[in-house]
Amino acid sequence: MKKKSKWLVMLVWGVLIALTCNGQAVAVEYTWEELCRIALERSEKIKIMEDNVFIAQAGKDKKMAALIPKLSAYGSYTDYTENKYSPSSALSSSIVMPGTVIQPNNAAAWGVRLDQSITLNGKEITDFSISKDNIERQQSETNAQKEEYLMTVSAAFYEMLRAQKALEIADATVERLTAYRKAAEKRLKVGEVTKTVLLRADGELSGALSDQIRAKNTLDLSRAVLARIVGISEDFTLKEKFIDDAPLPPLDSYVTVGLAQRAELKATEMEKQMAKEQIRVAKGGYWPILSISGVYGRMDQDPVPSTINRESVYGQVALNYPFFEGGLRRAEVNEAVIRDRQAGLKVEDVKKTIRIEVETTYLELKNQRGIIKSLEDQLLFAQDNYKAVTRQFEMGLANSIDVMDANTLLVSTERQLTNAVYSHQVFQFRMKRATGVLLTEFAGNAPAAKAP
Repeated sequence: MKKKSKWLVMLVWGVLIALTCNGQAVAVEYTWEELCRIALERSEKIKIMEDNVFIAQAGKDKKMAALIPKLSAYGSYTDYTENKYSPSSALSSSIVMPGTVIQPNNAAAWGVRLDQSITLNGKEITDFSISKDNIERQQSETNAQKEEYLMTVSAAFYEMLRAQKALEIADATVERLTAYRKAAEKRLKVGEVTKTVLLRADGELSGALSDQIRAKNTLDLSRAVLARIVGISEDFTLKEKFIDDAPLPPLDSYVTVGLAQRAELKATEMEKQMAKEQIRVAKGGYWPILSISGVYGRMDQDPVPSTINRESVYGQVALNYPFFEGGLRRAEVNEAVIRDRQAGLKVEDVKKTIRIEVETTYLELKNQRGIIKSLEDQLLFAQDNYKAVTRQFEMGLANSIDVMDANTLLVSTERQLTNAVYSHQVFQFRMKRATGVLLTEFAGNAPAAKAP
């Protein structure tokens, strides 16, 4: 009975270990959307940009504080070494008036006050408006950084898919050349070919094995790069994502969308607006400053003088205008005007950059589509050609050079087509990035990310 229980326990442990090992062996499969969502959540660069938005919000709160009256309390206590009186005065020989208190033994004062200062041209209000614009600018810059990061993830995603396909091509090449070598070895045994044919087959197979190792190393490297960009472990696989080839609209339509949607342009336009408002802020230095105060105060002394005012409530209005500050105000206005001009030039520069990016990507898309169509036709020919040549070689109607040429053409065409297909996918994402719609489309279509 004990022996059976022991075997039963061992069997249970064996099943648990097998299930655990099997669970560890299965790699997590990620889609493009899942990788992008994880990357945006874990990227240090994105978190830094999002913190800049929070800093801008704190800056708005600071500017808002300048528009709210300041309430403060004050209090003081003074202890003198001695009390002092003014000389007494005699009204008559029998009536003497004592002197008033000049310095008491101690004195205390306390109270609260409400203060507000504002420039007459309202530059504090303009400052507050600028701080709100700065939040929008920082948000646009954050979106631009997110789009750039999505583009980086997309490029690494398709680079790994390309490396996987390259390894499949290398594996197929090794398999073909292995079969060719076996055929050459059989023909050598029956005396149909010379040993040179077998040696050439061995050399070609050796080269294919080297390409296979190189392709595997490239795949491992691309996997490591993608894992580093996204922030996941390297034990994962990818689910392919292909964007359907829709007819290309006219170039001008892409340019129009880019100028309307690019986050970088929105940020620079907001910066231009802020620079223009900053001129008004700088010119506020030429305007008087209006200060309004309301005060409630109490006072106490010992000994108490007859003329003491124990409680007072008063309001105060002051107007301050600095006539000369050594040219500071003029320099600040000139600086604001120059920054406004720079912001305008920056807007025009970003517009030109967007046009160039869109046009370049558009031409690359057209080129890649033409190349893919040509290579697909060439691949069909190369496959049929290789099959025909290998059959002819087996029947003695073709030599080893014909087989090698056919294999070289097939491998070259497969590699070129693979590069063109995945480059076309990357350029489609690059067009979305150039037109500023990549982040919007991702946010609208991406599912929740898997936990690694």
